[in-house]
Amino acid sequence: MMDILWILWTLPSVLAIEEILMDSTTATAELGWTVYPVSGTSDSSWEEVSGYDENMNTIRTYQVCNVFDANQNNWVRTKYIRRRGAQRIHVEMKFSVRDCSSIPRVPGSCKETFNLYYYESDSDTATKTFPPWMENPWIKVDTIAADESFSQVDLGGRVMKINTEVRSFGPVSRNGFYLAFQDYGGCMSLIAVRVFYRKCPRTIRNGAIFQETLSGAESTSLVAARGVCIPNAEEVDVPIKLYCNGDGEWMVPIGRCMCKAGHEAVENGTVCRACPSGFFKTAQGDEKCLQCPINSRTTNDGATNCVCRNGYYRTDSDPLEMPCTTVPSAPQNVISSVNETSLMLEWNPPRETGGRDDVVYNIICKSCGGGRGGCTRCGDNVQFIPRQLGLTESRVFISDLLAHTQYTFEIQAVNGVSDQSPYSPQYTSVNITTNQAAPSTVSIMHQVSRTIDSITLSWSQPDQPNGVILDYELQYYEKDQTEHNSSMVKSQTNTAVIRGLKPGGIYVFQVRARTVAGFGRYSGKMYFQTMTEEEYNTSIQEKLPLIIGSAAAGLVFLIAVVVIIIVCNRRGFERADSEYTDKLQHYTSGHMSPGMKIYIDPFTYEDPNEAVREFAKEIDISCVKIEQVIGAGEFGEVCSGNLKLPGKREMFVAIKTLKSGYTEKQRRDFLSEASIMGQFDHPNVIHLEGVVTKSSPVMIITEFMENGSLDSFLRQNDGQFTVIQLVGMLRGIASGMKYLADMNYVHRDLAARNILVNSNLVCKVSDFGLSRFLEDDTSDPTYTSALGGKIPIRWTAPEAIQYRKFTSASDVWSYGIVMWEVMSYGERPYWDMTNQDVINAIEQDYRLPPPMDCPSALHQLMLDCWQKDRNNRPKFSQIVNNLDKMIRNPNSLKAMTPLSSGVHLPLLDRSVPDFSSFSSVDDWLDAIKMGQYKDNFANGNFTSFDLVSQMTMEDILRVGVTLAGHQKKILNSVQMMRAQMNQIQSVEV
Repeated sequence: MMDILWILWTLPSVLAIEEILMDSTTATAELGWTVYPVSGTSDSSWEEVSGYDENMNTIRTYQVCNVFDANQNNWVRTKYIRRRGAQRIHVEMKFSVRDCSSIPRVPGSCKETFNLYYYESDSDTATKTFPPWMENPWIKVDTIAADESFSQVDLGGRVMKINTEVRSFGPVSRNGFYLAFQDYGGCMSLIAVRVFYRKCPRTIRNGAIFQETLSGAESTSLVAARGVCIPNAEEVDVPIKLYCNGDGEWMVPIGRCMCKAGHEAVENGTVCRACPSGFFKTAQGDEKCLQCPINSRTTNDGATNCVCRNGYYRTDSDPLEMPCTTVPSAPQNVISSVNETSLMLEWNPPRETGGRDDVVYNIICKSCGGGRGGCTRCGDNVQFIPRQLGLTESRVFISDLLAHTQYTFEIQAVNGVSDQSPYSPQYTSVNITTNQAAPSTVSIMHQVSRTIDSITLSWSQPDQPNGVILDYELQYYEKDQTEHNSSMVKSQTNTAVIRGLKPGGIYVFQVRARTVAGFGRYSGKMYFQTMTEEEYNTSIQEKLPLIIGSAAAGLVFLIAVVVIIIVCNRRGFERADSEYTDKLQHYTSGHMSPGMKIYIDPFTYEDPNEAVREFAKEIDISCVKIEQVIGAGEFGEVCSGNLKLPGKREMFVAIKTLKSGYTEKQRRDFLSEASIMGQFDHPNVIHLEGVVTKSSPVMIITEFMENGSLDSFLRQNDGQFTVIQLVGMLRGIASGMKYLADMNYVHRDLAARNILVNSNLVCKVSDFGLSRFLEDDTSDPTYTSALGGKIPIRWTAPEAIQYRKFTSASDVWSYGIVMWEVMSYGERPYWDMTNQDVINAIEQDYRLPPPMDCPSALHQLMLDCWQKDRNNRPKFSQIVNNLDKMIRNPNSLKAMTPLSSGVHLPLLDRSVPDFSSFSSVDDWLDAIKMGQYKDNFANGNFTSFDLVSQMTMEDILRVGVTLAGHQKKILNSVQMMRAQMNQIQSVEV
């Protein structure tokens, strides 16, 4: 601390202001000070006389010279001096002293000094005898000695030498004070006395104004003054202080103000002046205003930036000191080179870059087939390498064009400000016509049917046939063999029956198309399996009852039925599962309604990119605009933004992006969700708008769900919905799951966190990527190891946990948990139980109790979904029908499940703790997570369990619980406490 004070005292200061309290030289009449002893007595004391100061001005002085008398004690007291708020007083004394040695025969008691005293008083109460003429109650300031005394004498008299001494004292706290001067044996003259205090003057330091400030009470005191920023300045460091020392001098400031944006410091930092026209300043600070950069101007004084002139722009990332720039001119000298259905384009940079170095190129492809419609945008099948938009090099390779087709390519030059221009980018176009080419690759094959020794397949025509398809060539071989052992089948149509296969054999199939230009490339490898002997025999046995039952209809009909059965068995029936189920998903045709779409597992494709191309629409990145990041996903960020497709209205969408630095496996896994989602079209299943795979970043674009995930939405709106509204949400989820089940799709991770809610409270099933990657998820405690995999234990059916048997029935179990989550407003299933506790409890037939205010019909439906035998669980179609009946008959939802319903009490006890395990009502409130109401209960005198157990809803409202969800939770806990008390009393009886 002493070091800091030393630094403060040694720094430059600002001169003090002196405020005069008394000045004897200004008196126009006698001073009339009180002396002791009284003047004129035998012991004469100080005597008031007229004299002259050093400038020969007439003044009133006091003098004394009784050096020949011993034991002198002469006092003179000033009149009452008001201190006017001062805490430290300064006294300037001008006096002369006779040198004792110059006085003849002077006794040894002669003095050349005198004493200065002061006495504080709230009013002028002094008399000739009060205060007493002694050191106490007077307070001695100092003994005053002369620097020079006089001794010379000339013809005109003595030659005086005037001394000036200043002394200070404090703190003073009364309204005023008296000064007294004591002589005790000297020969001297008190020529002038000036009494004053000091204060620090108004000043401007570090951009702040500090008002006049009184000095402190002690000489070392530092009085802090708070500063106020000068006009158009802003605080940088707070608090802004300046210290006034005991001598009325300002010391070093702390903190500072700086001129704000659009203003600069002038006049030594005491004024913040607005930047003049044509100048600007972007932020607060000591910097000077800068002249506007090229192609910009200001519209008024005090500008914080310069606006660009017409036709010139600045991007958000451009510094404001940078000149405004414009759009580039068109690329130059385009050279095209056609090779069948491929094209290489090269060009020179534009002549004018607009003043920027971030010029890139976009390629606009138009197919001009010569029809009446003119040219149209190329389809997503056309490939651009390295990409179509944002090219940094002046070349691009384009492939997968149609044969014998005229194209127009526009090469646009754009830079960072092109999107701000109201005009389309300037471009150079080139027209080309492709040559004859082989057809493109067949994208997908489907299994139509199978028998014990044959498989019937169909496939789609190539996206780009490039002419008339003459025929198809199908290559196949056993899975354990190589392509060298393959067989070939040709077909004039896109269907083929492959016979002579082994029972239960898994075969690899590939197909390619042929035109007059030759064969195209083979499709990706697809795996299909014939029926086993066991499946074949089982299918016959299943049909025998039909044969026997139809005998009464006549022999003719029997023969017809036998023929039909034989034909059907030759055509085959797909089995639902096989040893190869985990690696490929088969396609059924026997159990589906006519016209019903069948889910195709994208992981059956050798090249997953083919699945993406078939099921997800490719979107040009120029149609997508990301607005903000709203979350993080497994593979990257989740954003909201806008999608504007040609000819369609702009829509708000959700955008999942693949983080940079991804591996090829991460890219495949990321896009697999789009391959799955793209096959679905239902109002209660999240809708895929498309994907961006040909630009960076890779994106999956879906409809935007304003209210986010269902579990968070319910927790944020605890108790805000009617039962009918909640049932309506459950009905939507069940409808979406029925649709997925009808498509033979198993979700595997159905939970409220994976249900999204839009602004109309429509719930939609989402998150189709996780079901394939449960084995790889190690970061989320929701997914816990079971038999080597990762499974969401609290939502998963027992057979799926134990044997990894995932079916639509296991999804029904998960749906029951979702029902419980909805009715409990997003509470965590099984509360704080460990996953192992959950597994053990379910194995012992424990089931979740009904949530608070849950209708018994809904809880019974939950229990039906949680049947141990999966065959006894309802189908999603039955769940939808049951919920529809409840909605049509709201009275069925009024019956509530009792709080303690037999087998469910052990689990119910975990949600509503036993009150007897707590020592106080406060502990009980903490346990049910209602600790914020401790003071409310105490103020309402509900301080014992007996009183709490008798609370009604009116009591809960009266103590100040206003949230509906909290009211219900507390009331439920109170009812449970009452039931526990009754149970204890019955046991005691």
